[in-house]
Amino acid sequence: MEVVTTVRSGRRPILSLADLSAEDIAELGEIAFRYGQAPQLFEERLTGTRVGLVFTAPSTRTRTSFWSAAMTLGCDVLHLGRADLQVSTGETWSDTGAMLANYLDIVVARTNGPQHELVELASQVPATINALTYHEHPTQAIADLCALREHFGKTEDLRLAYLGEVNNTARSLALLVSTLPFKRLDVYSPAGTGFTAEEIQSLNAIRGGEAVRQHHHVPDSPDPVDAVYTTRWQSMGEPRKEPDWLSQFAPFAVTKELMDRFSGSTEAVFMHDLPAVRDQEATSDVLDGKGTTSLVARQAFHKASAAAAALLWSMETS
Repeated sequence: MEVVTTVRSGRRPILSLADLSAEDIAELGEIAFRYGQAPQLFEERLTGTRVGLVFTAPSTRTRTSFWSAAMTLGCDVLHLGRADLQVSTGETWSDTGAMLANYLDIVVARTNGPQHELVELASQVPATINALTYHEHPTQAIADLCALREHFGKTEDLRLAYLGEVNNTARSLALLVSTLPFKRLDVYSPAGTGFTAEEIQSLNAIRGGEAVRQHHHVPDSPDPVDAVYTTRWQSMGEPRKEPDWLSQFAPFAVTKELMDRFSGSTEAVFMHDLPAVRDQEATSDVLDGKGTTSLVARQAFHKASAAAAALLWSMETS
């Protein structure tokens, strides 16, 4: 199996899936899937490329997977935490980016803040990759795409259900489903924690039709899906302020019984972006695939696949 590398001119950012065309996202997914099947075929593809991993918040999977992918591709990697950057003392992301642009080819940034911070950084560093903002987590969606394709052999016409608060992962997942030819995404969230009507309208305008639907309770017999997805109820580990929040979210916990309810003629698989609070948003048996099929381990594995695709695509090398 030979990987053909095409080099174009220029560099480009990955800030939000909303900025990318269906063709762009499909290309990212294809590169990621090929990398996941045979990473050794991509060795040294970006030899000498200088990559800065700018992580201002904790990260286990995303930071490690970007490091792993960058090393396989032959990049030189610099790690920068919040304490290493003057943004911690009040410097703007734009000014920080202007300095980093002198020395780095790609900046992979987890700001854990609003999207505009990443946009400011990218205004100075053309090849800026979103490794998570408060609003979106695009490389997670590419990893999810790989895990689904690997399991089902395709992603066309797949039906997904997402349970819990709409957060960065949910937004990227919804953009993925709305842009590529999935069947639909049903979102089940406590009142006040889901997509707004305007967001649903915007998502469904991408391809037309009803790709994303918002619900505020889980019926006894929901429309069957191929995959059930959930994330931490306390997004990015931040404590919730509502005193009764746990009771509001409890009906959305993913159990074996709930997985059975969502399964149609075939068994629904389970997905989680991790980290998980075990036996809160999902029971341990579901997370670990005991009595049901869990794609969680493969999602985590394909974080490196998505990272490699993002690095290659940002340098316009595929």
